Amino acid sequence: MTAGTTRTDQAAASLWRDKNFITFWSGQAVSQLGAQLGQLAFPVLAVALLSASEFEVGALNAAGLAAFLVIGLPAGAWVDRWLKRRTMMLADLVRTVAMASVPVLWWSGVLQMWHLYVVSAVVGAATVFFDVSYQSYVPVLVDAAKVPQANSKLEATSQIARIGGPAAGGALLAVVSAPVLFVGEAAGYLLSAVFLFRTRDAEQRIPTADRRPLGSEIKEGLAFVAKHPLISRIAACTAGVNFFTTIAFTLMPILVLRELELGPQGMGLIMAVGAVGGLIGAVAAPRFAAWTGEGTAIPVASIISSVFLLLVPLSVFAPERWMSLVMLIVSDFGFGFGVLVYNIMQLSMRQRVCPPRLLGRMNASIRFVVWGVMPISALASGLLAESLGLVPTLWIALAGSVLSVAPVLFSPLMGMRTLPDAVHHP
Repeated sequence: MTAGTTRTDQAAASLWRDKNFITFWSGQAVSQLGAQLGQLAFPVLAVALLSASEFEVGALNAAGLAAFLVIGLPAGAWVDRWLKRRTMMLADLVRTVAMASVPVLWWSGVLQMWHLYVVSAVVGAATVFFDVSYQSYVPVLVDAAKVPQANSKLEATSQIARIGGPAAGGALLAVVSAPVLFVGEAAGYLLSAVFLFRTRDAEQRIPTADRRPLGSEIKEGLAFVAKHPLISRIAACTAGVNFFTTIAFTLMPILVLRELELGPQGMGLIMAVGAVGGLIGAVAAPRFAAWTGEGTAIPVASIISSVFLLLVPLSVFAPERWMSLVMLIVSDFGFGFGVLVYNIMQLSMRQRVCPPRLLGRMNASIRFVVWGVMPISALASGLLAESLGLVPTLWIALAGSVLSVAPVLFSPLMGMRTLPDAVHHP
């Protein structure tokens, strides 16, 4: 056994004995499961119980994503100045109160769509701060040698929650109403805050004297992304795919619940199997990259995920409902597989070519671009569906997603066997 392998095994083994990490990991496992219940609860409540129109569903999705566009860039710089564990706890408590308000309003008989818009926007804003803190917290929590293993365990837990959460939510909706799922998500966020409270770290605030003007730091990160020949193409491809796939997935509840009448259980099953595809993609990504080439894997995986969307509009023409369900399950599975392979490989590329001092701002800039288009897309989906119809809008989403692969397909990544070596800059 090599020394490197020994160190990796020792790091993995020591994490199982690290009670502090286990506490943090347990809290995030519960939180991820609760969050997946909410992913199902919002559209089911809006479409099935409040009879939301296509535009209202699009507006609801946009409200939840708007924070990434509005505060996505400064959030990264702000979080760098705050204590990350405390920021995550506060975000969890805000999300707990917001989600718990929905069943209270429902059982009081006063719940309306605008309430869901507000709740979705508040949860989205809190999630921006939580996610930025979360992505930067692991190096604070564990030793450097243990960071890869810690990230691997957290990502695996997230994918497992994406498998079990929708399936459990779909099963629960057979016996309870959608507002009850909001109670489950609120409980998940609350337990996450409790586990974070019990977690300990040695993080210190950055001295005020070491801070630069917020605008200067944001500008430097954006400039690096725009000028880099590979990262700029990744950003363009991901933003385009996100824009058009958001159109499709915003309208998915209407397609599944109203057009195809597959019920909440069918929607939960589709989401759960899609998560299985993602989990397999996460596990298979290294072998897939070895087979195609590390650089080539990025455009190939993007093509795979986009092409599988073809089954979404085609599902409307299936002669039997079960055939439509199978087509949507296969579509979500293939899409999940391709997206996870793409994300893992493009993230690895970004980490290897970006100077360490710019990693945070580079990631914040990428997130702003590729997530910032999504609230715009969600609103566009509703407008297009109401003016052109559901199925024509889904065909537009498919065509746009495939065309968005062009920046990475016609780039140095295609045919690249090995990603560029790490670059060290001052």
